[in-house]
Amino acid sequence: MMPNKEVTYTISELADEFDITPRTLRHYEELGLLSPRRKGNSRIYSHKDRIRLALTLRGKRLGFSLAEMRELFELYDAEHSSRPQLHSMIAMIAEKRASLQQQQEDIEKVLAELDAADIKAREALEKMKHH
Repeated sequence: MMPNKEVTYTISELADEFDITPRTLRHYEELGLLSPRRKGNSRIYSHKDRIRLALTLRGKRLGFSLAEMRELFELYDAEHSSRPQLHSMIAMIAEKRASLQQQQEDIEKVLAELDAADIKAREALEKMKHH
């Protein structure tokens, strides 16, 4: 029998890589976002757990709640998702997409305003130099 060559991670490896605490990882496990195997008292995280952790942290930064992330993972994992589940997932994605597009527009407007303020400040400094 061939040994399992799957890449695994310890709690401290993932905590260090993603700059979070082991307590955060345990919390995500309690919420069902991650499902490490146990070896004695140690948690063994799979590549899938690592990807889910990255998605969870990115989702949080973009305004998804942990419950919404769990719901997306559950819908994604369900092999035979029902029609209502899939419609729910599509609606949730559309809502988040609209929210992110609005944030993107707001960010672009603020950046344009900052650019304009920067130009005015630099022009004012130039005028002061020549007087």
